[in-house]
Amino acid sequence: MTGPIEQPDPAAPGLTPATHASPYAWYGLGILFLVYVLNFIDRQIITILAPDIKADLGLDDADIGFLYGTAFAVFYALFGIPLGRLADSWNRVRLLTLGLAIWSAMTALSGFAKNGTTLGLARMGVGVGEATASPSAYSLISDMFPKRMRGTALAIYSAGLYFGGGISLMIGGFIVAGWNEAYPGGGPLGLVGWQAAFMAVGLPGLLLAAWVATLREPVRGLVDGLPTPPTAEPFRGFLQELFAVIPPFTLFAAAMRGPRALAVNVGAIAVLALAASAMIALTGATLQWICIGVGYYAVFSWASSLRLRDKPTFALIWGSPAFLVTILGYGCVAFLSYATTAFGPTYAAQVLGESTARIGFWVGGFGALSGFLGVILGGRMSDWLRTRSESGRIMVIAFGLVTPVIPVIMGYTTVSDPNSDWDFIRFTIWVSLANLFASSALGAAAATTQDLVMPRMRGTATATFFLATTLFGLALGPYLAGQMSVISGSLSTGVLSILVIVPVGLTLLFYAYRKVPLAERTVVERARAAGEDV
Repeated sequence: MTGPIEQPDPAAPGLTPATHASPYAWYGLGILFLVYVLNFIDRQIITILAPDIKADLGLDDADIGFLYGTAFAVFYALFGIPLGRLADSWNRVRLLTLGLAIWSAMTALSGFAKNGTTLGLARMGVGVGEATASPSAYSLISDMFPKRMRGTALAIYSAGLYFGGGISLMIGGFIVAGWNEAYPGGGPLGLVGWQAAFMAVGLPGLLLAAWVATLREPVRGLVDGLPTPPTAEPFRGFLQELFAVIPPFTLFAAAMRGPRALAVNVGAIAVLALAASAMIALTGATLQWICIGVGYYAVFSWASSLRLRDKPTFALIWGSPAFLVTILGYGCVAFLSYATTAFGPTYAAQVLGESTARIGFWVGGFGALSGFLGVILGGRMSDWLRTRSESGRIMVIAFGLVTPVIPVIMGYTTVSDPNSDWDFIRFTIWVSLANLFASSALGAAAATTQDLVMPRMRGTATATFFLATTLFGLALGPYLAGQMSVISGSLSTGVLSILVIVPVGLTLLFYAYRKVPLAERTVVERARAAGEDV
């Protein structure tokens, strides 16, 4: 059973914001870190399994980009919206426990996939379950740690992304090599190595879910001196968001807002359907662009509905240019990072001729270390710069966008040398440096989004933040790199093509650098002007 909600101390000095974190806050952060580690083990393990999956299921690099990116990302993003709203109104510990159990079970079920379609469906289920994680965790952490420590705390949590991603390569590589050696023709239940790997990383999540359930639920906003009472009808808002974002319920939600809203909604369907049809005709990737079209339409429907249902939240998120350019600027970092991460193991296997076990150990091990160091150091630096400049955290996001460029170019132009191991060593060093630099941006971006909204809006703000990282960064970056690889016949060309996103991101972040300080100073005033009772 989930632990009780923490209650404010009657002797505490009223609404004074906290300045220090309690020991229990650090304990809770440790558990949430483990959840995020498992989150990314389950999410990323497909990258090390890709060569075997391609061979067994008859897939290509574009298909892998779809399975790793779009199939997961669209459902992660869409369900993240109503689940983010539920994290703002319901018990976040219970929500996270349920989500962890779902995505762990779906990861294990991926091991029974017999074709690309069934594996894609399982990946969609993983996306739905994982959509509970960061909205719940970001909101919990923001209520455990004071503002001055928030960037560091969120960076520590976010380090689970890179730690889990690296470990997934190590685990996957060793399981595949060991299983295929022990059972060359398939093991129990006819499973081959990549299928056994999915099951081995999925099942432990059910045990972790039981531990998560013991955490205490903190009082919302108390750490900021703005305690927020529990919502009387927590699931009402969730259902509203669900109808506002999941087709075809979106049409009913639009019709309830009036004929004009319905006409605008139908117009959005028509525009996005034409755009998706054009991309399908251009690439032949029907499922990819249907998923993207549905995803973007759902986001449009949700934002339109939110504008009428919760004007303060809409004003501080969709009505805030500072918030939007910040998440889109970081989305460009994610676009670059996810694409290079998705095809690193495949490049080492296909171009450099390395074994799965060696790739898992070296690329996975150094990837975990570099990502962990990058996100922790980036979070600390973002907090330090924030005390000296109101736009200090934006500088760190820009650093995470620009500095990976040279390592990516050097890594993905490495050629095979049959007489030396230096080709693989050089590749590992360069991709690890790229990971180190790109990971530095995450804590800064996450903390900025949390500081730009009111406490009750943090789960929704997190879900919106992840729309940029998933529907833009994850759903497009890996797929486009894979598609360019298929078109050009060169995986190197495919990955390097995604560097075109860097100037786009710099433009967005320059605007954020100018707009964030005023937006952060006026959060309460803008919320009040939109109707918030503060």
